[in-house]
Amino acid sequence: MRPNVLRFLMNVWPPYLGAGIRVRKFSPDYREVLVEMPLRWYNRNYVGTHFGGSLSAMTDPFYMLMLMHNLGPTYTVWDKSATIEFIRPGRGVVRAHFVLDAARVDEIRAACDDSQPHFPEFEVSIVDAQGETVARVHKTLYVCHKVTPPWICR
Repeated sequence: MRPNVLRFLMNVWPPYLGAGIRVRKFSPDYREVLVEMPLRWYNRNYVGTHFGGSLSAMTDPFYMLMLMHNLGPTYTVWDKSATIEFIRPGRGVVRAHFVLDAARVDEIRAACDDSQPHFPEFEVSIVDAQGETVARVHKTLYVCHKVTPPWICR
């Protein structure tokens, strides 16, 4: 799927649409994503700041999607776990900028050469308009190279 099509589909996906989460950029090589969320009446908590569930949701699938597209169809990639550390109250527009460099993709590919599952870890910060960190999200993925059964080999 082309990155601009995926960006459009994610922007109209009900959980993101309902929370006000917008995917602003998907690079053509799936190595960079920019997501933002303005503070609205429907995504704020009791004390008037960004709801923590929405902050977490805005970071949910991106490293998985980026890695899937960079490793290719012979790899299984799943989200395994995520933790979020809230640093300060989020007000206004918050952003998360995801970057996956080629060296990291090569490192993961090499680790999966043994056809065993591996669990690479990633971290992304959610920042406000002043560049202050609002929250830090730590993601662990499950990645395994698919082994072709001998009866399917050509």
